Amino acid sequence: MYDDIASDEDNFRPGVIINKPNGDDVYKGVPKDYTGQHVNVNNFYAVILGNKSALTGGSGKVVDSGPNDHIFIYYTDHGGPGVLMMPNGEYAYANDLNNVLKKKHAAKAYKSMVFYLESCESGSIFEGLLPDNLDIYATTASNATEDSFATYCPDEPGAPEVEYNTCLGDLYSISWLEDSDKHDLRKETLQKQYEVVQRRTEKGHGFSHQGSHVKQYGDKKLSNESLYSYMGTNPANDNDTSVEYGSSPSTLRVVNQRDVTLLHFWHKYRKAPVGSHKKLEAQKQLQDEISLRKHVDYSINHIGELLFGNGSSSKVLETIRPSGQPIVDDWNCFKMLVSTYEKYCGSLSKYGTQYLRAIANICNAGVTMEQMVTASTQTCS
Repeated sequence: MYDDIASDEDNFRPGVIINKPNGDDVYKGVPKDYTGQHVNVNNFYAVILGNKSALTGGSGKVVDSGPNDHIFIYYTDHGGPGVLMMPNGEYAYANDLNNVLKKKHAAKAYKSMVFYLESCESGSIFEGLLPDNLDIYATTASNATEDSFATYCPDEPGAPEVEYNTCLGDLYSISWLEDSDKHDLRKETLQKQYEVVQRRTEKGHGFSHQGSHVKQYGDKKLSNESLYSYMGTNPANDNDTSVEYGSSPSTLRVVNQRDVTLLHFWHKYRKAPVGSHKKLEAQKQLQDEISLRKHVDYSINHIGELLFGNGSSSKVLETIRPSGQPIVDDWNCFKMLVSTYEKYCGSLSKYGTQYLRAIANICNAGVTMEQMVTASTQTCS
């Protein structure tokens, strides 16, 4: 965990983290093996592979597993087509992550693996990339072409007015976490939980009529296994006899993940005392976020026009490939063009990663790095 929440000056309960309104502390006593600068893609892959020699910083703990072990990975961050964001350094690219999983399988370092993934366009991390013969079952918060959604946000009915000014959870994540909290996981299968989470996440529409499509990838036969093998269970739930597994649609208000930062700064600005330094600071943060979004919108579209002409640009940039295909053919090209854009035009940011499909399409159209450099410098210099 990046570990920047508990002690943040905007946290009204210093040292405490909650993941629902009026919720219990979910921070105290939780192990923190890698925090801050040590939360990066290199350490993430090294931990999965059990490769202690590749680590930098942190506790040194890795997944030192063998052929009889069950592995559970839950990953949540912002993302975009083909990438997961990290608090530090490079993105985790979909092809690299899947290659790490293939390497773990080739080493006979597990019996089966379950991967729960929360991010925008999270389906693109496995779509056309995760084979069904690796003994890995994955579910994602959204399909390959849509954003995911935050919930338990400040304007939720019944939320404490002064307690927080940001969203506390992700709809997909709170759905599986709250389902797991309630039941004897020796009796519930991965498939049953998938169905519960799918219904709740797709129907997250009590207020906004929005939600995302939870997807399954990899070896779907594993979905018949018990959750207990991957998550354990709470002994307090041993006598649970529930037949109903929270199948009703969510009536929570939800917010597109790409707008969460904007919402946070707006609430900071709204709540700050008139004329105060905090008011001015929040106003600047809000204006900077709006300016960044406008810059990314403009620069990607302008680069597309320079490369393909006004008439063809949007058609190329907005192309969505058929289901079952990864977003790009040449991942090295994709990485080079992303880094080229960010070198000349600045970080894409949480908001701008939605345009990674456009950059993938630029690659698929055969644009060279030199052409991308020229278009980027003309647009952003």
